[in-house]
Amino acid sequence: MTVRIIDRRFDSKHKSSVNRGRFIDRFKGQIRKAVSDAINKRGIRDLDNGEKIGIPGKDIAEPQFQHGQGGVWETVRPGNDRFSTGDQVERPKGGGAGQGKGQASPDGEGLDEFLFTLTKEEFLDIFFDELALPNLIKQQLAHIEQYRRVRAGYTQNGVPTNINLTRTMRGAAGRRIAVGGPYAAQLRALLIELGEKETLLAEDDPELEHLRREIARLHAKMDKVPFVDTFDLRYNNRIRVPQPSTQAVMFCLLDVSGSMDEERKNIAKRFFMLLYLFLTRNYERIEVVFIRHHTVANEVDEDEFFTSRESGGTVVSSALALMYKIIDKRYPSSIWNIYGAQASDGDNWNNLSSHCRDLLEQKLLPLTQYFAYIEITDGPAQNLWDEYAKLETAHANHFAMRRIATVADIYPVFRDLFKRQQV
Repeated sequence: MTVRIIDRRFDSKHKSSVNRGRFIDRFKGQIRKAVSDAINKRGIRDLDNGEKIGIPGKDIAEPQFQHGQGGVWETVRPGNDRFSTGDQVERPKGGGAGQGKGQASPDGEGLDEFLFTLTKEEFLDIFFDELALPNLIKQQLAHIEQYRRVRAGYTQNGVPTNINLTRTMRGAAGRRIAVGGPYAAQLRALLIELGEKETLLAEDDPELEHLRREIARLHAKMDKVPFVDTFDLRYNNRIRVPQPSTQAVMFCLLDVSGSMDEERKNIAKRFFMLLYLFLTRNYERIEVVFIRHHTVANEVDEDEFFTSRESGGTVVSSALALMYKIIDKRYPSSIWNIYGAQASDGDNWNNLSSHCRDLLEQKLLPLTQYFAYIEITDGPAQNLWDEYAKLETAHANHFAMRRIATVADIYPVFRDLFKRQQV
């Protein structure tokens, strides 16, 4: 006997989307690893596309039901005289059996990978799963611009999709009892009287005929009471409740000095592209300020930030000073959640690195919720790193610093900096 389980639950968009979601949840570990590997091979402009990934066939094997031997039986299992606990068993030699006539593989039998195509939305959902801006709080509670819909009892008017069947049927039953109650009481009394007189009077007696006509009239009146009337309909009522809005701004500071070669700039741009996608996808009220700097810092738009080839010397403090100036002019910390992310190779004039630390500690960190410094180098730490390291211990909850050596380090560092904090 073959047992087949078919999922026919209705889904308005795609009938298979429920099972697709289950598949993604079940193999999220393998899919996340494939997504992480795929992101390292992409160009900056292709980071937000979908992806075709492969899952090893052995990982999607399903358990099989089969009939047992049945009855009561005994078996003797001989001991193992070849292997001990912890021994590694060699892979069996596969090959020549079956219809295939080709050259055998030295690695034994195997299964082809299961290819699974992720849409753009699914790819980004997995890519940014469990990430959030640290220390995000609701500022400016008196400024209401967002609303959420909440349940607020029941109403007699609404659309069919919001009808509440339980309340409707309960109201209909109560109405039928209230309207038909007097008729039911009269009917019971007439039925008792008819039963008593049928034993005393003849079948064609006029009094019995009168009782039967009254009983028929009451039955007709009770049948005219509708099972469900428009008066009985109840709909789930939802109202709009004002919700305080959370607004945030992210400052992206990119070092484009001469010491930042094209490879390092590409790594920094990849990091900021991930950050930009993460912010615009997960937060509605957020602004991003792009700042490029060499000896002079300038606020630029998104396109110039990622494509401009301008270069020059290195004065990191110019970017920090410009960030503070913009905050003071446009983003008061009393009503904005302020964040900063700085990417540089760490090469700076020695006498200016301490000035950068002072700018951060005295002016920027008191205004920001979180500031991240990313040093892009595969060599020893630079002087800017040494100065910033003094801030990491003193401001552990608001300042973080990481190093990126290769493209493969971008995604792990990004997740480490913006992982969701446990409450």
